[in-house]
Amino acid sequence: MPIALLDGIQTRYELRGNGPPLLMFSPGGFDATIEKWTSQSVYAKTAMVEALAQHYTCIVFDRRETGASGGRVETLTWERYAAQGLGLLDHLKIEQAFLMGGCMGCAPVVSCAVNHPERVRGMVLYWPVGGARYRINGQLRLAQHLAFVQQNSLADVVALARSSTKSFGEDPRGGPWVAVLRHDEKFASAYAALNPEHYKFTLSATARALFDRDTAPGAEPEAMLKLAIPALVVPGKDASHATSAARYLEECLPAARYWDAAPDAQTAQSTPAKLLEFLASCP
Repeated sequence: MPIALLDGIQTRYELRGNGPPLLMFSPGGFDATIEKWTSQSVYAKTAMVEALAQHYTCIVFDRRETGASGGRVETLTWERYAAQGLGLLDHLKIEQAFLMGGCMGCAPVVSCAVNHPERVRGMVLYWPVGGARYRINGQLRLAQHLAFVQQNSLADVVALARSSTKSFGEDPRGGPWVAVLRHDEKFASAYAALNPEHYKFTLSATARALFDRDTAPGAEPEAMLKLAIPALVVPGKDASHATSAARYLEECLPAARYWDAAPDAQTAQSTPAKLLEFLASCP
């Protein structure tokens, strides 16, 4: 697969299908790789990417710090995740695209729409993350990683990362940069030499930036309320994808359409049809 260098960070991406561009922010939490679109839960069950690629150029990529993409030790924010996607559009010389996010990918889509509305034709927000348990679990994972750093060293984090294939979500001790530590020797050496106190400040700021509310993250409600961009909101219903988070986005996005379908009703027949119907209706 091709690699693009975006703001100094290598990004693994792939183009699937033909038609108007559809930039897709991967699901999978802190393991948001291209493969999650076809291997994980509802995305695998509904085969949505295969259907979308028959009508659109699906631009899929490993989010920074996941898969084969690179990373940088800095405060992780929804705006920085959004910047990676917009940088990929710049790399491909695409001025405007449809945007789709799955799971944690919904938040950077909303961030893109708020900060760069001229680049977004419409957005699909599929199983947006959010809810009290999502916030609590996200903060807890970062706290567990911080505790490991407090008791050991950053060199020990590198050793732990290379001793298994577990993601940050599966073993929080490895931290948000665990995937890059495994495949980038230069990054791992620089990481081990970081100032531990400064690193702890970065973790604290990341926890506050990503997990600051009990509903859907990504942008402030006042900013979303000004948007006229069409949006399709599809609810999940579990500890990470609270239905209340999807309803919140419906409330805050004036041009939102809410697909009131329970997860069991989101099938390989109904889901692609619904997505294609929405995208075709966008001006």
